[in-house]
Amino acid sequence: MNQSRTVPMRPCNDIGRKTAGTPLGAVGRGLAAGAVGTLAMDLLLYARYRRGGGKQHLFAWEFSSGLSSWDEAPVPGQVGKRLFEGLFQKKLPPQRAELVSNITHWAYGMLNGALYGIAAESLGQPRTWYGLPFGAGVWAVDYAVLPAAGLYKPIQDYDRETLAKDLTAHLVYGTTAAAALRLLSPLTKHPRHG
Repeated sequence: MNQSRTVPMRPCNDIGRKTAGTPLGAVGRGLAAGAVGTLAMDLLLYARYRRGGGKQHLFAWEFSSGLSSWDEAPVPGQVGKRLFEGLFQKKLPPQRAELVSNITHWAYGMLNGALYGIAAESLGQPRTWYGLPFGAGVWAVDYAVLPAAGLYKPIQDYDRETLAKDLTAHLVYGTTAAAALRLLSPLTKHPRHG
């Protein structure tokens, strides 16, 4: 008579077991990680702004309070304006410069995070050090695309200090986003607690 051997079942909440996430989950986690990275980058830029004599409080600076013309709008606002007007064939009034600048800035950081989430989770367990080439890549794309759009000068026209400051800010963005994704990812093998 053939008797089957009974194997004890493991509980469903096995802490050591990690399952692969879904592509949609990777996008969601990447969006969240991109937001965290954007905030970290902005905090660094704000600290530099204050050290340079800037007087605005964090929230006023972060959200471009008081911005009322497209001439004063930062690059994200200029990009957002061009995208909106090109897509909808409708002029945006100067009163929208503040809102468009903020939406474009945060959307860019979060969408890059979503792309990073897909890429990093496709490689297996996300690593924090992946943030260094990710941040450097975002920086490089900015200096390739924005001069072509007439919003930046060609990279060779910037001094080393300006480029280094911008690169370090993007490395903070990338590394922080990568660390956030690592914490959020179901692929990450966290050490057992207790």
